[in-house]
Parts: sequence; structure tokens; C-alpha cells
Amino acid sequence: MNIGRIDLNLLTYLDVLLRERNVTRAASQLGISQPAMSNSLRRLRVMFDDPLLVRTSEGMTPTERAEQLKPVIRSVLSTVDKAVQPQKSFDSASSERVFRIMASDYAESTLLRPILSRLRQEAPGVILDIMTPSDVTFLDVEQGKVDMAINRFDEIPESFHQQTIWSDNFACLFSVDNPIMQDFSLDSYLQAQHIWVSKTGMGVGVGMNPGDVQHLGWVDEALTRMKKNRRISVFTRHYQSAMLLAEEKDLIVTIPERAARMQKDNPRLVIKQPPFRIPSIDLKMAWSPLLHHNPAHQWMRRLIISIGRELSA
Repeated sequence: MNIGRIDLNLLTYLDVLLRERNVTRAASQLGISQPAMSNSLRRLRVMFDDPLLVRTSEGMTPTERAEQLKPVIRSVLSTVDKAVQPQKSFDSASSERVFRIMASDYAESTLLRPILSRLRQEAPGVILDIMTPSDVTFLDVEQGKVDMAINRFDEIPESFHQQTIWSDNFACLFSVDNPIMQDFSLDSYLQAQHIWVSKTGMGVGVGMNPGDVQHLGWVDEALTRMKKNRRISVFTRHYQSAMLLAEEKDLIVTIPERAARMQKDNPRLVIKQPPFRIPSIDLKMAWSPLLHHNPAHQWMRRLIISIGRELSA
């Protein structure tokens, strides 16, 4: 194949087609007509001498050749995007850019206020659009519709860039009137009533099953390794709600220490180290390779990492 005859637009079309697996949706996303997209698919099939997408009972399915091409096409487009990206620096003081950030409730509770404080000083015109994990999919991040995702990830797509903002330990939060104050031990901890807070992932959430320890998260996994389990009375997806409920005299919440320390001046609550070892967690920031070289995006990433380091210190 003569590389000089390759139409880069066709590679963009193929990238979207392999994501959407639907000619009509791909055409709509690219802003072209359905016949034009169908014609592009015919040209792509000739170019690669392969059907690329075939109709099956599950809809349009990529061929083996198409699956092999997918990461290559993504890499090529990312490199081209870098090459044509304007080299001028980002003027934060005058910018009115909107940054769309997916943040878990934990990240929002601990990190958002320091970010806003810094923005007021350095970029007063910048706007933040904070989204929850249930609002966003990995595909939204991959396509650059969301600037970055800030969460604790079990796994993320290999194509994403990522950086750790900080590591955090766990702490227990409960009322000063809780009887456990008299004897805070592993035994009393296990007999107490607990508030569970979600380790929120991407996509639409589902209800929790108290017996499904595998999906309950770090605290319960640590207990399982000890062949122990706790009594969970309340499931919530919000740290602020969990910390409010912890003021009840018979409830305990075990959450990342940075979130618990937000209540250090609350006279109604006590903060204690857990009576057993829970591995630390990492709060990470992940973003699409399509935005990796964008000057505004680079500026925001540096700002967030800088704030994370300051808070860690």
C-alpha cells in the first residue's frame, strides 16, 4: 500500500466505527451523512482488504484484523493530534475554559475545595463541571468528552494516561457517645453496627448485597483475609452522608483518613485508627491520550498534582 495515498480522515472514521460498531451512530458523531459513512466503510474495506465489521446476531462485530488495527489506529491519531496541536502556552489568567472532571465522592470531598481555591487565584475565569462516576463511562473519557477521571481505579483501559495524586490510609469515625469508646478493639469493632461507603466505579451503580464480600471493597476484603466479617447496617454512596450518620451513637464508618480528618473539629465525633490493618489506597487521575498534549489540559493536571503534593506534605 502506498502510504502517500492514505486518507487520514478514513482512519478517523475507522476509529469511530470500531468504537460505535454502528454506521448510523458513527456518522452522527462525525457529523456526516449515513451514506457518506457507508461509502467510507467500503473504501476502508478495500484499503485493508478485510471486511473490518460484519453483521452478526449481536450487531456489527469487528473482525480479527479490525481488533488488531484498533490500538494502532488510536496511536496514529494520537500522534497526529500531537503534531498539529498549537504550541502556544495556556493563559490561565484569561481563560474561560470549561474543564469536565469525573470525581468520586471521596475525591470531590477532599480535593475539590483546594482546587477551587487555587483556581480563584490563578484562573478566575475557568469553570469546573464536576461529574459523578455514574454520569460517565470509560468511553466518554477515551473520546475526550470528559477531561479526566479522578477516582480509585481497580483497572482502567491500557491506552489511558494516569498519575497518582496521593496515597491514603483508613480511619474510623464514630460518635463520642458510642459505647465502643470504652473498649475500641477488634472484637468490639466486629460487633458494632457499620456504615459502608461505596468504592465507586464507572458507569451506572447497582444495589449492594451484604453477603457479596468480593464486591464490598478494601475494608471487608481486609477482614476476609482474617476470616472475619463486620455487621453492615447502612449502605451509602456519599461520604458526607456517611460522616453525618456516624454521629448516631450506635454506628461506625471506616473511610479513607483524608475524608475522616475533615471532621477533626467536630466535637460530636471521634477519629480512631482501625483495630486491624487495611492496605492503603491510591487516588489517581486518568485521562485520554487524545488530550495528553493539550496545553490547557497539561496546566490543569500540573495544578491538581501540585495540590495533591501540598496536601500530602
